[in-house]
Amino acid sequence: MIQSGTSLNVIDNSGARLVTCFKVVKGYKSRYAKMGDIVWISIKRLRTKRKSISKTKKGEIYKALIIRTKVEKKTFSGNTFNFFSNSAVLLNKKNKLIGTKIFGSIPKFFRFNKFLKIVSLSSGLNFI
Repeated sequence: MIQSGTSLNVIDNSGARLVTCFKVVKGYKSRYAKMGDIVWISIKRLRTKRKSISKTKKGEIYKALIIRTKVEKKTFSGNTFNFFSNSAVLLNKKNKLIGTKIFGSIPKFFRFNKFLKIVSLSSGLNFI
């Protein structure tokens, strides 16, 4: 579960490395976000290589889509799975991806989400 103040790793090549969530965009008085939800984030740290040509700058505010969480998620078959870190990809104001590549695998249920482009940019699908 992601809430205000949670640190997230960025798993795309937009230039950001570590971000902090400060608002969940789900609905009225929503407190937590889970995989597949959108949050507002602030960039705290950039990647060390090529900082000068990065698409993002430190302190800027963007939307982000939650890709991985540490909290277990149940599948329809009854299995559970979780990841080792909380991760997200950056979006612009029109909910388009900023990066052109996603590192690591993503959950399979993103195939049935409105963010289908994430599946084609990732290196592999995870089990659900």
